[in-house]
Amino acid sequence: MSSAPVLSSYLDAAMRRAHYEFIDGGATVYAEIPGLDGVYATSPTVEACREELRGVLEDWVLLGLAMRHPLPPVDGIELRVPEAI
Repeated sequence: MSSAPVLSSYLDAAMRRAHYEFIDGGATVYAEIPGLDGVYATSPTVEACREELRGVLEDWVLLGLAMRHPLPPVDGIELRVPEAI
């Protein structure tokens, strides 16, 4: 299996865990993904917040992989950078 489907599966599974709430008297939507520290977003609408959250998640995963940080498994899906040969 190539890494693209695994990455997409990881991102999709993480997004299914997202929690959304209205803040600022309902003027702003806040979203976070429990278990993924620092992955959160705010926006005026749920759809815009979902898109922003997905972008934050993608950046968080790519940075984590680039820095060789361990990423938590999500729904049994693990992302790892292979060790150098």
